[in-house]
Amino acid sequence: MGKVKIDNIRVYAHHGCLKEETAIGSEYRVDVAVEADLTKASRSDKLSDTVDYVHINHIVKEEMAKPSKLLEYVGQSIIDRIFEEIRLVVEIEVAVSKINPPIGGDVEKVTVILQRSRD
Repeated sequence: MGKVKIDNIRVYAHHGCLKEETAIGSEYRVDVAVEADLTKASRSDKLSDTVDYVHINHIVKEEMAKPSKLLEYVGQSIIDRIFEEIRLVVEIEVAVSKINPPIGGDVEKVTVILQRSRD
């Protein structure tokens, strides 16, 4: 087994429960870590034998572009797509962070972390 991590995918998106959040949007950060059997790739040196992190980045950007009320919802959408499209992945951890959330205080970010294993 091995891990592929993609840290600090930065996107501008329109998530939130407040009307202003979905209208104006804000900055987000997404971190993804996936577990997979990377044995074959470590011997073959072929992209087709590993988890393509470019594909994961593409999934994150597409899912983040769909407005959602909750970070939990968009995080699960990312997980569902990765499991659907990248069969090699057996476990995923996704962290979705809203930068400077509108919560009436000086807060750098709010983060929701979801972890799932393939059934």
